[in-house]
Amino acid sequence: MKICNNSKITVETTVNAPIEKVWEFWTEPKYIIKWNNASPDWHTPVAENDLRAGGKFLSRMEAKDGSFGFDFWGIYDEVKLYEIIAYTLGDERKVEITFVVQGNETKVIEIFEAETENSIELQQAGWQAILNNFKKYTEETRI
Repeated sequence: MKICNNSKITVETTVNAPIEKVWEFWTEPKYIIKWNNASPDWHTPVAENDLRAGGKFLSRMEAKDGSFGFDFWGIYDEVKLYEIIAYTLGDERKVEITFVVQGNETKVIEIFEAETENSIELQQAGWQAILNNFKKYTEETRI
């Protein structure tokens, strides 16, 4: 994949949960594998996360029927507890996630550089679907 003229795409949601829970569910592999998919026919069987500047993360994303899969990975550029996570993907695209506390809710805003393999609309829809799954899982799951 290649960067598409540094075009940036934004997806966001507001999760009905406090920042501490949102942060934990976003960053802990035992939770990431539960919500990190764009549709029910995909899953993330493996997730690893070294959450610090210079640390690496990896999510293995696969079709449940075994027909396709890929490693989604990157290196963290910046991590500020309960505020921001910024990283560079393996293909050198930049991603920034901002967490905004709104009372007992948390707004999650992801801005990422587009790639050229898929349309902007498809990329936005896919990332938004994953974010929607995160919201649903986080709101419905007790810790």
